[in-house]
Amino acid sequence: MKSKILGIAFMLIGTLTYGQATYKLYTKDGKEVSMDKMVKSLAKSDVVLFGELHNNPICHWMQLKVTQAIYEKNQKLTMGAEMFEADNQLLIDEYFKGFIRQKDFEKEMRLWKNYETDYKPLLEFARANQVNFVATNIPRRYAALVNRRGFVVLDSLTEVSKSYMMPLPMVYDTTNPSAQRMLQMDFGHGKGGPKVESMVKAQSVKDATMAHFILENLEKKTTFIHFQGDFHSAHYGGIYWYLKHWKSGLDVSTISTVEAGGNLEFKEDYKELGDYILVITKEMTKTY
Repeated sequence: MKSKILGIAFMLIGTLTYGQATYKLYTKDGKEVSMDKMVKSLAKSDVVLFGELHNNPICHWMQLKVTQAIYEKNQKLTMGAEMFEADNQLLIDEYFKGFIRQKDFEKEMRLWKNYETDYKPLLEFARANQVNFVATNIPRRYAALVNRRGFVVLDSLTEVSKSYMMPLPMVYDTTNPSAQRMLQMDFGHGKGGPKVESMVKAQSVKDATMAHFILENLEKKTTFIHFQGDFHSAHYGGIYWYLKHWKSGLDVSTISTVEAGGNLEFKEDYKELGDYILVITKEMTKTY
């Protein structure tokens, strides 16, 4: 494992062999921007939604660096992530308080397979600096339940189960950009149709739940930085849409990530992805 981490760290530099850029940062209007300038802006936001590509090491390195930089500017920071489900919040809290040993914590948590290289550094940064870390995602069993039986089944759950998700009744609107995009995709069943709409509903309870727990843990003059797959926030949809639906005046900034070839130039279709676009070479080695 150490050799794997070292190998990834070795690659995380500004250029690859022969001077090829590994990444470039842009504003939504296509202007290249430095990380420092981006961070200065992000640190003023109520919420930062960092859309990632789950297995891209540059993405995770950038997440940690951005988090550290925001913390240096404003130590009133809260962190949260899609990769941790709400019913595991108690384990995170107990681990941060020293009640659970690291090995026991990692054994009991439902951790993603790339936790060691990609998400552990974020969690351990929060723990070391006593930063509140929020498990924002709905437990996957409930998202799967919605996929099979629709929103109505949620009413039958216990009050404890309902505490791990967004408030009911579920707000569902297919004009949400994330829902729109999914409905236009072909998942092997054709575009649209009952099976695809069921998947969209399952995705929506995830987005709504993550937005709910972000709002529930917001504090004044504090930046909440949240990490999620890019689809959950790109095009100002998903989590962003729910945040604005419930609290329209919230200052939310988004970072969207794409992989590209060539010299990583800005493309026209990046414009609506987010406030900042992280373009990473598609040649980058993946973490799984």
